Amino acid sequence: MPNKTTAELIEDVQYYSEDLAPIPADKRSWGTWNYAALWISMSLCIPTYMLASSLIEGGMNWWEAIVTIFIGNSIVLIPMILNGRAGAKYGIPFPVLARASFGLKGANIPAMLRAVIACGWFGIQTWIGGFALYQMVRLWIPSIDSLPQIFPASWSLQTGPALMFLLFWLVNMYVVYLGVDSIKKLLVFKAFFLPAAALALLFWAMSAGHGLGPILAQPSKFKSTGEFWLYFFPSLTGMVGFWATLSLNIPDFTRNAKSQKAQEWGQAIGLPSSMTLFSFIGVVVTSATFIIYGKTIWDPVVLAGKFDSKLLVSIAMIAVALSTLATNIAANIVSPANDFANLSPKKINFKTGGYITGIIGICIFPWKLIADPSGYIFTWLVGYSGLLGPIGGIMIADYYFIRKQKLHIKELYSFGGRYTFGSGFNKLAIIALILGILPNAPGFFTIIGVLPKDAVWPWVVYIYNYAWFAGFFISGLTYLIMMGKSGETAEAGLQEGGLNVSIN
Repeated sequence: MPNKTTAELIEDVQYYSEDLAPIPADKRSWGTWNYAALWISMSLCIPTYMLASSLIEGGMNWWEAIVTIFIGNSIVLIPMILNGRAGAKYGIPFPVLARASFGLKGANIPAMLRAVIACGWFGIQTWIGGFALYQMVRLWIPSIDSLPQIFPASWSLQTGPALMFLLFWLVNMYVVYLGVDSIKKLLVFKAFFLPAAALALLFWAMSAGHGLGPILAQPSKFKSTGEFWLYFFPSLTGMVGFWATLSLNIPDFTRNAKSQKAQEWGQAIGLPSSMTLFSFIGVVVTSATFIIYGKTIWDPVVLAGKFDSKLLVSIAMIAVALSTLATNIAANIVSPANDFANLSPKKINFKTGGYITGIIGICIFPWKLIADPSGYIFTWLVGYSGLLGPIGGIMIADYYFIRKQKLHIKELYSFGGRYTFGSGFNKLAIIALILGILPNAPGFFTIIGVLPKDAVWPWVVYIYNYAWFAGFFISGLTYLIMMGKSGETAEAGLQEGGLNVSIN
């Protein structure tokens, strides 16, 4: 009997669409250097620079900031590779892999949590690109600063930046309409421009700051070791949280891998090194701003706006906007579009999912998320890591300890199989998720001011400093215990559906 294609085998079952279908093994073309290049490209972005500079603004010296970033990215690399193995083996995206642990319907819970956070990142990147355009326009049309205020004071949004933000948002949506392939040339442009721009900023900082010596001599602002550790641990959690989103949906990319070795080595080569090197430039330039201007300027777009030449600033801001556009589509549209498509595979395609992402990205008020370094790290990065850590713990526990790295592909798309869990929801996974989120909730509500600091025990609030770690291990362990007691065992002798999608 001739082998059927993946589509022929599962086209008649539910929860299937072309966007979510497994990629056959003979159709995968990504090698080691494709993944290394992917991480280099995604790491070279304005939020990475701001990540490093925010640590300087928060009080760290240059080497404390760099070590914190390196450790955080080395830690998040572990779940990145572990979750990536399932995508590489079966060619399936993140929402489909989540069905194995959360159920065919229940997978929408982690997918939506992941998608909403991606929408937040989309909004942040769009704000950065729009603000870069605003910095350029105000040089040539100063009256943009005197436009009447049309937004409520509580929004903390001026009319000029808002107009440029909306314009840049429309450009992003137009690219979604054209399709992701239209961004390829911009990705090439970004690959050349951002490294060159980063080096130019580094040389400017060294020149204006009288060399690296005075810059790197800037001391830590912490008065004691205890004060440093109080800042270090939540900062480390924030560094892990920076890529906690991709550590879940990395199967969206590794499903294209030629082999497991390609995705593992590619990520190991590309992620920690590129994040650390680009962060070093952010650290040096931010430290130099204190010497040059008497205060630290953590936002490179604001810094570039201080240069004297109108032409230079204009070129820089247009280039920042273009490179941000490329990053935004590649990193913050692809994954949430797949997640939204998982809600209704027959009705929501990639473009529709992209439009949904764009609308939610505005509603999240991204300009507030990056208004200051403290909010960027402790509210945004640490906050959402407390949601994503538990999901990662459950998925890894399920795939490696419950399923023993064996999945029945057809049943991931068909209601009534082993991943239906009766009603479409794995209640044990949902319980484990809630148990992993709850310990971090008091600390989060305290940080954002919903709860007064003396309303809960200090040690409960302190757990929030380890939000991703606490959620990951609590949810992962409770899931293993509950699934074991429920009688779920490794799928010994599992026949993988006869589909030509699996690689070692």
